[in-house]
Amino acid sequence: MVILNKNMFELEKKLESIFKKIDEISFINSQKVIESFWKENISESHFMSSTGYGYGDIGRDAVEKVFANIFHTEDALVRNQFISGTHALSTAFFALLRPNDVLLSITGKPYDTLDSVIGFNDNPSSLKAFDIKYEQIDLLDNDFDYAKIESRLKLGNIKLIEIQRSKGYSLRKSVSIDKIERVVKLIKSIDENIIIMVDNCYCEFVSDKEPTDVGVDICVGSLIKNLGGGIASNGAYIVGSKEIINLCAERLNVAGEGKEVGPSLGANKSFFQGLYMAPSVVANSLKTVVFASYILENLGYKVEPKWNDERADIVQTIYFNDKDKLISFVKGIQNGSAIDSQAYVEPSAMPGYLDKIIMASGSFTQGSSIELSCDGPLREPYVAYLQGGLTYEYGKIGVLKAIENLKNITSDK
Repeated sequence: MVILNKNMFELEKKLESIFKKIDEISFINSQKVIESFWKENISESHFMSSTGYGYGDIGRDAVEKVFANIFHTEDALVRNQFISGTHALSTAFFALLRPNDVLLSITGKPYDTLDSVIGFNDNPSSLKAFDIKYEQIDLLDNDFDYAKIESRLKLGNIKLIEIQRSKGYSLRKSVSIDKIERVVKLIKSIDENIIIMVDNCYCEFVSDKEPTDVGVDICVGSLIKNLGGGIASNGAYIVGSKEIINLCAERLNVAGEGKEVGPSLGANKSFFQGLYMAPSVVANSLKTVVFASYILENLGYKVEPKWNDERADIVQTIYFNDKDKLISFVKGIQNGSAIDSQAYVEPSAMPGYLDKIIMASGSFTQGSSIELSCDGPLREPYVAYLQGGLTYEYGKIGVLKAIENLKNITSDK
């Protein structure tokens, strides 16, 4: 059993000012959600399901209107046919790019699961296999390399720019809205026709603005992360202009039918309810990682962000520099989870990753990152990526359990 002593509660008092800011942002985002529900007159009839082709699914269509309102875009595609955030990103890439087009990443190499999509490993179903070119510009001191971006754009021939906000399994910092706004202004001043696309996974509702509020053309994210609120059991979203969304819908479904087809299969209520809960759940996730950051830094571990840093996502990076410590901490998170707490997690190969991955996800939905989870690749410097926490209380208990596990292995050594 995890014991919370008086010192623990005294410690939390030091976090009150950070928690207050998190609550203020949660309130702003809650206003966005509820006002969108009001605008679209969401009612119980919108919870009804469709099957087969999905013709005339008023609930599915209302979900997409609500998402478009929140992101201040013309349209949205929010579907349970999306398997993951990577699936939604892949759909958008193939929808918007054509042979000989150039895709430019300006946040360095994207997340590992996109390796096969882009074609780093010469997958026969990749963008590369369709003669779609890929280039990248790495970040410079955890910010965009504005000079290199400007120089490359002036050469022309860039169709789509991809920005991955969250760090993924890299060691960089995640990208703030302010930095995105600055680079969008630069890009559009050179070529206003370039499509700017943001992978927004792990970042929604962390601040009071989204990338589409600062000029981004298309935003993509998973519903088993922030905006699903721990209730949506699968799915993802794409938001943008009507033209962009139509192309993405025709890629996901079929040319000529686009958004008109795709049965909701009972997902509408969970999409509405998950979104409704999302501002609060994201706030709880942020409080959980702030707490973890403070404790672990005081135990001598390098963490990023630090507990009082501005955050762009719900991910907490913890450097262990030791394989056994990484494994022990991740196992502790699994033991502190509600589901499968007895499971003995081990590093293993996973689809889409080159390294073995150690992953704790004792969640109600398989792979749900908004629930308390922790994972990391087995490669130096042996870093854990902690995220989620449907409630702060459960998140805190899970973190303390993991630290307890970590102390046990440290004392054994």
